[in-house]
Amino acid sequence: MTKQLYLQDHYQKEFEATVTKAEGKFIELDQSFFCPEGGGQPSDQGVIHRNGDEFKLLHCKKQAGAIVCEVDREGLIEGDRIVGIIDWARRYNLMRSHTAAHVISGYFAKNLGALITGNQLSLDGGRIDFNLEQFDKEKIIAALEECNKIIAQDLPVKIYWMSREEVEKNPHLLKLAAGLPSGIKELRIVDIVGFDAQPDGGTHISHLNEIGSIIFERADNKGKNNRRLYFKII
Repeated sequence: MTKQLYLQDHYQKEFEATVTKAEGKFIELDQSFFCPEGGGQPSDQGVIHRNGDEFKLLHCKKQAGAIVCEVDREGLIEGDRIVGIIDWARRYNLMRSHTAAHVISGYFAKNLGALITGNQLSLDGGRIDFNLEQFDKEKIIAALEECNKIIAQDLPVKIYWMSREEVEKNPHLLKLAAGLPSGIKELRIVDIVGFDAQPDGGTHISHLNEIGSIIFERADNKGKNNRRLYFKII
């Protein structure tokens, strides 16, 4: 198991850890601020230092309760003490994109009755799929303008945990059309205070003004009740 430190502190850039497993270029750590891919958010990248040696972190993912890190070369072994350093520019842009996506999904759920059916974040925005009944590009553009008004309020973003039972009793927390993932008893909530809260396992900024502005890129009609929105942040 890997202690997932990134779940509590999204701004920590450097940490110490011990290698608990090593198989070629794939390692596991006892604790990690590296955020793995998941929920449409790409994984962190960065570097790992060991006694003067440097290994580039290429990718990390969750696997059977551990976070498996892929580095650029072999050499790390079980028991090594390391210092992990996050590629902060990459992480921070993903944080901004992810929180922007929550503003969008929160607004669409509240005002258009649309839930998320898929998403993929990038360093400067991303795409979100919604089960929106009618394809109306002008309405989508107008919705993003309202999202920017919400961002201008500079609301704080808080993190806390709730039991599955509590979440299921509050339908306003659910923004995914597929519902909650099975087998999870406690859910981590990302709360844009006074606007939107939803379960989420990724990294986020602490105040909305860090997003900047959301820019409409394009919208596609993907078939019955399925609309795809591409957005950027600047």
